[in-house]
Amino acid sequence: MQSADTDYYRANRGDFDLVVAQYHDQGHIPNKLIAFDTAVTVSLGLPIDRSSVDHGTAFDIAGMGRANHVNILSSLVYAGKLRAERF
Repeated sequence: MQSADTDYYRANRGDFDLVVAQYHDQGHIPNKLIAFDTAVTVSLGLPIDRSSVDHGTAFDIAGMGRANHVNILSSLVYAGKLRAERF
């Protein structure tokens, strides 16, 4: 048994398929450090598949044409994988 403080490191190297975080900051801080532009949040236990970007709303750059679309594409690709596994 290893300490939980290495879970994100171990997940990043491929030891786990997913890490479950009880609180927002427990999951989002390490995810943003590892993969800010590609990280995806998935809500488990819902009657629907739900994935979303792993960053905030970016109101500070809204309407400036500076938003990075990579994260939403990652979320959509992952949503497609969730959907495909259901059927």
